[in-house]
Amino acid sequence: MRILRAGDHRQMPWKNGGGFTTEIAISPSGAAVSDFDWRISIAKVPSSGPFSAFANIDRVLAVLDGEMRLTIGGGKAALIGPASPAIAFPGDVPTSADVIREVTDLNVMVRRGRFSASVRRFDQADITASADETFVLFRSNALASNRAQFGLDDLIHLSPSEAIAFAGTPQTAWLIEIQRL
Repeated sequence: MRILRAGDHRQMPWKNGGGFTTEIAISPSGAAVSDFDWRISIAKVPSSGPFSAFANIDRVLAVLDGEMRLTIGGGKAALIGPASPAIAFPGDVPTSADVIREVTDLNVMVRRGRFSASVRRFDQADITASADETFVLFRSNALASNRAQFGLDDLIHLSPSEAIAFAGTPQTAWLIEIQRL
């Protein structure tokens, strides 16, 4: 298990210059925005506007805080908030957000045709990693049965078949699974 603490995450400008994102994990390590295989980040979205375009990238977006209407490729706007399931969409299709309440979102991006990703709320007392890359993002404090402590925006990276148990169910956490195709 590798722990990526919130204080060690890297902040960087959005590709379109409209805001900032906090990069939590990227592969390969040290990759640029133009050549990553996969990337996990958290962004604050204070106002409405277009998303950055990423050619040949598939995205999965989950709203952690706030509320917005997401429009993908000119389709019907979807109202999404913290209780909504994550939404998958192509990163190279025009996408925009109409922010209702300032949003904090979790964004997982993978190279199309090489990787797939899924993001869902994590509400279990334990997990055994089944994907090539398995992560748990904490949005509240949590304690593992091995006494490891996790706080807001800490991320754990589990190796395939690695297991972890928690002292109770994490209050707010997200499971991120990335699979090589």
